[in-house]
Amino acid sequence: MNQQDRALKVAEFLLQIEAIKLNPENPFTWASGLRSPIYCDNRKTLSYPEVRAFIRDAFAATIRESFPKAEVIAGVATGGVAIGALVAEALNLPFIYVRSEAKKHGLGNQVEGVLHANQRVVVIEDLISTGSSSLKAVEALSEANATIEGMVAIFTYGFPKASERFAEASCAVQTLSNYDFLLQQASASGYISSVQQETLSHWKSNPEAWSEQFTASQTH
Repeated sequence: MNQQDRALKVAEFLLQIEAIKLNPENPFTWASGLRSPIYCDNRKTLSYPEVRAFIRDAFAATIRESFPKAEVIAGVATGGVAIGALVAEALNLPFIYVRSEAKKHGLGNQVEGVLHANQRVVVIEDLISTGSSSLKAVEALSEANATIEGMVAIFTYGFPKASERFAEASCAVQTLSNYDFLLQQASASGYISSVQQETLSHWKSNPEAWSEQFTASQTH
């Protein structure tokens, strides 16, 4: 299976199990307060053995192709921990995980597990949004003297802001699927109409402005 077919299959699974929901007429409210026509919870993939296995194998194949020197797999808490452990098992590599912040007790660790200086690490995420929280994990690993090979995530919205942040951090990133493949799959399967596809495409270009326009239209 080539990379495009793999991306479309992942998108199909995410829609099928409702890990991703699309609703441009009645948007979701994100934690930031933004109104968004898409909601993503990739932790649901763990509840479906077929989907879980496909994503595990897709991660493993991507790492073999893009980061063949990987010595350690690191999951980002919380969404990247379980799938990261499965990927490490598939690749027969050590596994560690990164907390969102250092513990307030005990040893005060942020990076959990055995990590030796200068080991080559590939970071596993479930979702890349703005890239901020993902890159905090990369920073924590770098401070622990890891050599960052790159990051692989299940899905990304493809925001320009995220791409800029990863470029500034000199962190290579690969995703199993992305927003463009999702819309392609959703349209082909009849999940969304052509009008909805146009609305969803517009959202990606400027989610903040889209949110403001939707809120303003609801108050008139």
